[in-house]
Amino acid sequence: MPATFATLAAAAAWYDAWLVESALPLWASAGRDPARGSFQEALTIAGEPCPAPRRARVQTRQTWVYATAASEGLGEAFAPLAKGAYGFYCANYRRQDGLFARTADEEGRIVDSTALLYEQAFSLLAMAALETLEPGAGAADAAALREALAPMRHAAGGFREAGDRPFQANAHMHLLEAALAWEEAGAAGWAPLADEIAELALGRFIDPDSGAIREFFDADWRALPDAAGGLLEPGHQLEWAWLLDRWGRARGQGTAQKAAERLYAAGRRGVDARGVAAGALWSDLSLREPVARLWAQTEHLKAALVFGGEADALRAAQGLALYLDTPMRGAWRDKLQADGTFVDEPAPATSFYHLLGAILPLRRAAGL
Repeated sequence: MPATFATLAAAAAWYDAWLVESALPLWASAGRDPARGSFQEALTIAGEPCPAPRRARVQTRQTWVYATAASEGLGEAFAPLAKGAYGFYCANYRRQDGLFARTADEEGRIVDSTALLYEQAFSLLAMAALETLEPGAGAADAAALREALAPMRHAAGGFREAGDRPFQANAHMHLLEAALAWEEAGAAGWAPLADEIAELALGRFIDPDSGAIREFFDADWRALPDAAGGLLEPGHQLEWAWLLDRWGRARGQGTAQKAAERLYAAGRRGVDARGVAAGALWSDLSLREPVARLWAQTEHLKAALVFGGEADALRAAQGLALYLDTPMRGAWRDKLQADGTFVDEPAPATSFYHLLGAILPLRRAAGL
């Protein structure tokens, strides 16, 4: 049965035990390819590897997880694991232009050479985690990747994404996250990129009437209407709220912090009677997609710790715990359906980045 929490301290202790005793060891063993040092795409909820092409985002997110875990004192053995995985990634996924390909097979042979902005953002984030772990390890490499993004720049500001929806907020969000991580790692030259993206979000991505962040845009950064693919994701309202508050505090930008509070309120509109953040809203903030992904619950918890009271954070922690009730402790469910059942599918490795990103601030809030 899922856990119940009376206090933040109790929630933090439960999540800490789950993380340290089960999740980190499981994904470092069954979730890792010992022959190559790379990471598995997914595990079954019983903890068995699922053979599949391995996306760049899995390699970079899991590198971030284990480098960050080592930096946080959660296990010395995780440092070489993170470095080894990153070495495999660079050797096999990097293209001649300095960007990283989207997908490779288990041997490291490229399956899809597309360079998504999204994947480059997580490459930069993984590099920042390794830099925090071992200062001086990769600042030049990260700066070179940042410069290699130049062909993706868009004349109206920001960047174009590869594919049939080139104008979107999501990849920018993670690029902002990476730039802030490099700033916090003490590297020079990242503030202009962070400022550019934060200002683009405040000026174009956020709807001035609802205060909500939109997902998809035309070439002039005008939000697409609902009928043309317009979309609002509660999880992204909460994730952007956390990031813009972080940027606003670093810059002394009260406007950004107020916008972040509105984003939190918009995201909370998507939290339903089950206590979980639903999949999507319409532009008027009414429910569009009730299927609730795990990652959105982690962003709910992170944001609630900043903008909500203890009751809000406990509700978020309780909702997230539903997803961790699995046959193999340390695995997770991903999609909660409207009828209260979970989709029967493997646990995606990409979720660990979200989980660790929520558990660490919960631990800090409880003084662990």
